Formats: sequence, C-alpha cells, structure tokens
Amino acid sequence: MQTRHSDYTSPGDASLSGPTVTPYPFADGDLARRLERTEANAAARFVEARARVFPQSGAGWMEFAGAFALYDGVDSPVRQTFGLGMFDPVTPGVLDEIERYFTARGAPVLHEVCPLAGVALAALLHERGYLPVEFTSVMYRPIHVDTGHTQTHGGSGVTVRVIGPAEADVWAQTSAGGWGEMPGASGFLRDIGAINAAREDAVCFLAELGGEPIAAAALCVSPGEGVAQMAGACTLPGARRRGAQLALLAARMRHGAARGCDVAMIGAEPGSASQRNAERHGFRVAYTRVKWQLTHA
Repeated sequence: MQTRHSDYTSPGDASLSGPTVTPYPFADGDLARRLERTEANAAARFVEARARVFPQSGAGWMEFAGAFALYDGVDSPVRQTFGLGMFDPVTPGVLDEIERYFTARGAPVLHEVCPLAGVALAALLHERGYLPVEFTSVMYRPIHVDTGHTQTHGGSGVTVRVIGPAEADVWAQTSAGGWGEMPGASGFLRDIGAINAAREDAVCFLAELGGEPIAAAALCVSPGEGVAQMAGACTLPGARRRGAQLALLAARMRHGAARGCDVAMIGAEPGSASQRNAERHGFRVAYTRVKWQLTHA
C-alpha cells in the first residue's frame, strides 16, 4: 500500500525512538480508511472470540455497505457499527437493514462515524432521528523497528512482557483493577482475559515492578492494513506515575513494527489526560469520530 507523508517531526519521537526520524502519513482519506478498517477488524475478532468462549452471548457481526455491525451481547459496550460511509455509499435502505439487525437483538442502534465519511451522511443520520452522544479523538503516529528500544524505562524498574497462555486471568485481574473505577464495567472486564486468550489478532502485555503486575495493555494488528492498534491500557491506582504506561506503549509499538506495521493508532476522549499523554509521545489527532445513536425506532 502506497502511503503519502508529511515532513513533520514530532517532539514526542525522541522519548520513544531515539534519533531516528520517521515521516508522518497525511491524515487523509487513505489513512482514515486504514484506521477505520483496523478498528472494525479488531472489534470483529473480539466479537468472534466472545462467540467461541461464551456461545450463549449471541455475539456476532455482519457487514453492510462496507461497515461492520457488531453485537457482543446484551451487557457489552461493543454494540455498534464501525466504518459507516467510508467504503461504500450509505442509503436509507442500508440504514434500514442495520437498524433491523440491532433492534432484533434488543440493542440500541449506534454508529461511530469518521468525519471523512462526509456531511451528507451526518445529515441523513440527523433526518432519521440520530443524535451525537460521544466523541473520540482517533490518534496516530509512525513506528519503526527502533521505536521503544528498551524493555526497562526511565530507571523506574518497570519491565514489560507478553503474557503466556496460562496468564489470561492475571492479565484480566490487573486490567479490572486498573479500570475498576469505571461504573458498570466489572462484568465486561472479568470476561476480557478469556476472550483475548481466544483471539489470534491480539497480544496482551503486563508491566511489572519488582516482579508484581502493576499495569496491563493489549495490541491488535489488522492483517493488510499495517496498523498497530493500542487498546485497553490501564494501571493499578497505587502504581500510577511510575512510567508503566510509557513502558507499555513503547513495547507495543516495537512489537507492532516487528509484525510489519508502520503506523500505530489509539483512541482517546478529546482533551483528556489520555490524549495529552499520547501527544507527548508523538501521536497526532487524525480526526474526531462521532458516535450517533438512534433516538426512536
């Protein structure tokens, strides 16, 4: 895949990649399609793994006009589309089909839409009774084999490693401890370890201090897109501000580069501490995605 680049060097590059300078791809339609397909593929692999591990969940997904409609079960936050309007035209008939897919499962109808899908799609959603309910900064940066060149960071003693097959529960417990402040997330988080262990596209990482896990994160790689998606990073409350997240970020980017990726992506709430931290380490905002929800059937 041919990639166009700009000639900007991020101030965040030095902290993760030393003196090597890698050009940034332009934040255009080509990049947006890569990022959106990566997001959709990762969500689809998660839903497929849920269906294998918890067949009673009814988890599944379908493709409509290039968009993936994902249903991960009644209590999961993964019940929406990705990629709407980015690959094929969206007509009222397409939206009818998607809406029937979700309503038949008793799920709300939600679409995460990239702004590069165009204003006509936003107008169509508004006409049908959709309202925006959430925004996500989709961020990216180039990566290469030298990105994050050390396993131990900042003299903090934090080390990072990929978990083994028997450590899914340890990873899930660490993740649940880090995300435990999120209301209503406990049930979903308890299942994540088993689900990720059943996935072929995801690699789970633990950050440790003194041999004890203090933070967790995952990496998803979409074949053919060359994009390493950073996901699920969290730190136990008592171990924050010790460099665990930087260590996890560097390790995942290095791993992604080794698997042939040239771009890393991450999602964050606009203006949040997560976005600021990502920007400090070389990530740029490619665009702000809008989540639309149907307010009436």
